[in-house]
Amino acid sequence: MNVGFLGLGTMGKPMAMNLLKAGYRLQVWNRSQDPVAALRAAGAQAAASAREAAENADILISMLADDAATRIAVLDGGVLDALKPGAIHINMATVSVTFADECERLHREKGIGYIAAPVLGRVNVAEAGQLNILAAGAPVDLARVQALFDVLGQKTWRIGERPSQANAVKLAVNFMIGSAIGTMAEAATLARGFGVAKADFIDLVTSTAFAMPVYKGYGGAMAAERFEPAGFKLSLGAKDIKLALEAAETVNVPLPLASVLRDNHLDALAHGEGHLDWAAVSRVAGRRAAQES
Repeated sequence: MNVGFLGLGTMGKPMAMNLLKAGYRLQVWNRSQDPVAALRAAGAQAAASAREAAENADILISMLADDAATRIAVLDGGVLDALKPGAIHINMATVSVTFADECERLHREKGIGYIAAPVLGRVNVAEAGQLNILAAGAPVDLARVQALFDVLGQKTWRIGERPSQANAVKLAVNFMIGSAIGTMAEAATLARGFGVAKADFIDLVTSTAFAMPVYKGYGGAMAAERFEPAGFKLSLGAKDIKLALEAAETVNVPLPLASVLRDNHLDALAHGEGHLDWAAVSRVAGRRAAQES
């Protein structure tokens, strides 16, 4: 099976490496060349363009930053013309539901399968091949690519037959993660106002009532003020909260908490913190309480 892979960023690079280790023939493309060199050294073929990576591919995987990056590389880059009829494109990025619907339609017109398969897990989870994969698309297409998902993740959650369903679920989950970060930040700021160290409070809650990966992972970063290198950039979290609100509007679902989170993220972006880890949005609560500059 020939596999093309677009996007070798924080998540895409270890995912592509795992496919190589599993014996797949891989042709890779990335806008910057450093990760391409690393994949080439591991046995992948380097493509000069996204279109070239798609040529002769039975399966094409893309893991790009957002709607715009995917549109430029895939739709505007001639990828759909390069893929042969019957090939399958797996979009593993977190994109908007409206863009997912557009992609499904355009792929169908070309006779190409389209699967949305955003993932849950940070870079260390991707490296270990232990991602949770949220997949939606035609059942026959999902069956064809399951072996690849088994390399990349610990479990594939089949969400439905419409690709946008997987994107809606991913946005809903990321809304919950953002809410957890925001709640923990405000709670720690409250405790700090009464002279309780932030690290002590976070240690307490993540060892008792909230002893869960999201709280432990982001809470640990908050307690240690460890926001670099970013496992997941704050700017991407802001994008996902925005997309969750947009998705909710299309089905008339009010998300009042998401509106508050959006404003918190705008505050962080205005302070130049978009490049930091998502946990850095916790600084917003501290600034409002005059505990941080």
